[in-house]
Amino acid sequence: MARIRSRGNKATELALVRVFRTLRITGWRRHIPIRHSPFAIRSFQVRPDFVFPKLRLAVFVDGCFWHGCPQHATQPKGNAAFWRKKFAANQARDRLVTRTLRRTGWRVLRIWEHALARKHAAALERRLRRATQPGSR
Repeated sequence: MARIRSRGNKATELALVRVFRTLRITGWRRHIPIRHSPFAIRSFQVRPDFVFPKLRLAVFVDGCFWHGCPQHATQPKGNAAFWRKKFAANQARDRLVTRTLRRTGWRVLRIWEHALARKHAAALERRLRRATQPGSR
């Protein structure tokens, strides 16, 4: 587990970079922090995997294991209570981040790791094209 990287993961982030380049989708930046504090009870900072600043679009690539994909999630058998708590906290944080960003005027696109596979390429392309078209809300 220690070898799993939070950034630059080949199976997720770098695969989506290749998709963006193949589809010639531009205007994205990686790991740009989004901060919000005016008139908020608590300020927050989020670093989405990809940010389209002009479109106010935050893109997250969620790993099936770490974020509890409904199709591919597996539960480790050792230390099961720890892992259940860990996955539940990850999912709760994902919901909080998505809700908070949307309340502050950002659009959020979450992509599962398995959606980056070739057999899902057409559906992923449609989602990305729809989300990255200027003026789409």
